[in-house]
Amino acid sequence: MSKQDKFRQQVKSFYNVIVVSFVLVLIIGVLGITYMMDPSAFSFKGDTPNSEVISTTREDDDWDKIENGIHLRTGFKDGEGLMTVVNNCTNCHSAQLVIQNRMSEERWIETIRWMQKTQNLWDLGPNEKIIVNYLVTNYPPKSKGRREALTNIEWFPLEE
Repeated sequence: MSKQDKFRQQVKSFYNVIVVSFVLVLIIGVLGITYMMDPSAFSFKGDTPNSEVISTTREDDDWDKIENGIHLRTGFKDGEGLMTVVNNCTNCHSAQLVIQNRMSEERWIETIRWMQKTQNLWDLGPNEKIIVNYLVTNYPPKSKGRREALTNIEWFPLEE
């Protein structure tokens, strides 16, 4: 076998490895995207008669349970309009984004308008008043200019 034939065979083997690798990456990518879109497509619950079926209903998960005045799933404070806020605000972002922003009524309304203009937030209709009232009542602006003083700290002496 000539050097040229050996070289061609090596190039062909390398090409085959590259093609197989590309196909594997493509298949894994498609499976990953499919899983992200519908994780239940990869679920094997109920395939056999004796397999345990795990319920994912909201009632079983205490979906909207409130403990110590806090909605467990979102961390929102319990109050009038809570579920309207949960149903409208947490469709697009986490509740933590709402909780960390403390604003006046005017600023909450400005923020809603901004989301409607730039983030495709739908018209809230009569729910807007309920949402703004809930947010102003439970997440008003803080008047503190600095962070609170640290308390309950265990200090360790530094040796020189």
